[in-house]
This record gives sequence, structure tokens and C-alpha cells, in this order.
Amino acid sequence: MSARTDTRSRRPLAAVLSANAVSISGNSLTLIGVPWFALETTGSAGKAGLVAFCAAVPVVVSAIAGGPVIDRIGRRRVSVVSDLVCALALAAIPLLNAAGLLHFWMLCALMGVTGLFHAPGETARHVLVPDLARHASTPLSRAASLYDAVSRGARMTGAAVGGLLVALIGADTVLYVDAGTFLVSALLVLAGLRGIPAAEPLRDAPALNLAAYRADLREGYAFLLRTRLLLAVDLMVMVTNGLALSWSAVLLPIHAREELGGAAAQGLLVAVFGGSALAGALLYGAVGHRFPRRPVFTVGFLISTAPILTAAFTHTVAPMVVAGVLGGLGAGVLNPILTTAFYETVPEELRSRVGGASTAAVLLTTPLGGLAAGFLVESVGITGALLTIGGAYVLATLSPLLFPVWRELDAPAGGTGPAVAASSSGPGTPDPAPVPGATPPRR
Repeated sequence: MSARTDTRSRRPLAAVLSANAVSISGNSLTLIGVPWFALETTGSAGKAGLVAFCAAVPVVVSAIAGGPVIDRIGRRRVSVVSDLVCALALAAIPLLNAAGLLHFWMLCALMGVTGLFHAPGETARHVLVPDLARHASTPLSRAASLYDAVSRGARMTGAAVGGLLVALIGADTVLYVDAGTFLVSALLVLAGLRGIPAAEPLRDAPALNLAAYRADLREGYAFLLRTRLLLAVDLMVMVTNGLALSWSAVLLPIHAREELGGAAAQGLLVAVFGGSALAGALLYGAVGHRFPRRPVFTVGFLISTAPILTAAFTHTVAPMVVAGVLGGLGAGVLNPILTTAFYETVPEELRSRVGGASTAAVLLTTPLGGLAAGFLVESVGITGALLTIGGAYVLATLSPLLFPVWRELDAPAGGTGPAVAASSSGPGTPDPAPVPGATPPRR
């Protein structure tokens, strides 16, 4: 193969990795900018939690219903349109605020729009990775690790930049920058995936009438429901996602504002967690295949709770940085394990539908996470809220040690093991609403 042909074959995968990096950088800006904007404009932890609730609910709705639509419209088109809509919605927030027209309900509605369109775009890019890896002659496990590593690095960079920008130029201006990242992501996918069959609408597919839509949707959920490990994973991550969003969207911003010196400290902590998670993902990509998945997954998830619990006992940045390093290393191994298992076992024609169904399942509790955290802070204070959320998170992460079904995570690769469509970023940097796949776990 000539160097020119080889470069062309790798370009689509590089375009998706780059677009996801830019988009996730924008998510990190949103993760910091929107809670601070809500706190600055309302002064209420409860209202900040309500904004997080309004951003997360539409993510669940779009994930529940979006799989068949992604296949019919085409993954390239869905990714581009979702990024463009998110850019417009985010830019509208500071524009309306500058004009004196922004009401609280408008802020909630605009964040709801970003949540509704974000999940299908991220799912569309995610399910393309196996096809693009084959197109680039790249091993699937390496492509999955690259996808996660690039996402981690983007999250780290976006958080660091976001914290500094909030401190220097204000949360409203950060939202303009955030909108710009979604525009860049849309352009990368538009140009980089032209002519890729897997990115285009399904050929010879029946028209998407109500009967065909229900059949497609049912097929995805049926696959999910008949896979025992997938159900176990989704139930566990469903709980941890809600807890993770309460940390990232409410508890961490409040703790940073009241105890750590402001948004710059929050950006530093998210960046440290993201950088450490990047190192964990790369380390797992290099040597993780030598170890059984279940113990690595369990220990990694348990360690990832360190930032939440540490925050309950310290008012300084240094211990939080140490906790972020440890937690990030643990969280870094989670996505490669679950994503590789998903790619290995779910047929290509079902990926969008199974991915959408699983994403919907693991995001069901995220709308309640921010809402509950806001009221917890107002009821028992920030320390009590941190202990409650952190303790619940630790209990949830112990389930792989308690239930025999989790032994199936170590099933051999190559199509004989169970499909695992959910993935987790850990509590440091959830992705469900621009919040994916928070992440929390993300698709």
C-alpha cells in the first residue's frame, strides 16, 4: 500500500478522534461554565441542580428513542446536526443574558436542547470506531483505547482551560468558546467522513414508519435484556451515573467556590483527574490484555471514588489533587474494558440500537443526580452531602464482588462473551449531558 493510500485510509478515524476530542473539550467547558453561570446568576445551589436536571432528562429521552433514527438518517449527518444545534443553544445563553432577556426557565430550556441533541451525536461517532479501525488497518483494541485516551486528554485540557477562562473572562464568555468547539467538531466530521459507507444512511432500508421504528427499537432492547452481564453493568452504572453527576454538576463547583478558592481550582482538579485517567487508559491499552477484566474493573471503579470522599474531609487543594491522581488512574481502565467488550460482541447492524438502549438505561438516574445534590446541600450542608453521595458510590462499586454474573466479564473475546454497551468515566468527569456520554459513563 502506498503512503498516500495509507494516509487516506487513516483519515476518517483521525477525523472522528479529532472531532470527539474537540466536542469533549467543549463538554468540559460546559461542565465548568454552566454550573458557575447558574451559581453566579441565581446564587442558589438548588437552582444549579435544577439546571443539571433539565440538561440530563433530554439525554435519556434521546438515548431511548434515537438508535433507529441514527441508522436511517446516517451517522455522519446525525453527528454534524447535533453539534450545530448544541453550538446554537449554548451561544444563545450569553447572548440573551447580555441583552437582559434571559430568564431562568430559558436557561433550563436551552440546556435541555443541548442534552437532547448531544447524546445522538456522540453515539453516532462512537459506533463508527470499529468500521474506521478496519478501514485504517488498526487493531480494534488499539482503536478503542485511542478513542478513550483522546477523550480523556480532551477532557483534561478542556477542564484546565475552562477553569482559567471562568476565572479570567467570566462564565458567560466561556459559553461562546464552548459553542465554537461544537462548530469545529461538526466541520471535522462533515469533511472527514465523506464517502465512508458506514457513516451514511442505511441502504435499501424500509421507510421509518411507526411499525418499522418500533421493531428496530424493540430489537435493540431485546438484545440488551437477554444479556445478563449487560443488565448487571447497566444497573450498576445507572446508579453511579446519578451520583457522579451530582458531584460534577453541583457538589464540586460548590466545594470549589466555598473552600478551594474558585473556578480555577475546579478546573485544575478536573484536569488532574482527566490527565491521570488518560494515563490509566494508555497503561491499560499497553498491558491490560494480560490481566482478567473483572478484578481490574472492580479495583479501578472503587479507586475512582477517591475525589468525592476526600472533598468531605479537606478544605485545601493539595489533598484533592492527590485524590484526583488516584481516582483518575482507577477510572482510566473502565472505558477500554467495557468498550472493547461491546465492540467484540454486538453485531455492526445492531450497534446503534443496542448502544442507544444501553445508554438510555445507564442515564436514567442522571436527571435526579444534580437535583438531589442541590437539595442535599441546602438540607444538610456540603460536607453531609459529600459523605452521603460518596458513601453511596462506594457501595455501588462493590457489586462486581457480590454477584456471580460479573464473572462473565472475563469471557473470551471474539464474539463469545456478553455485550457491554455502557461505559464509565468515573465520578471525576461524567459525560451524560454536556454534560455522553456523560460521560458519567458514556457511549
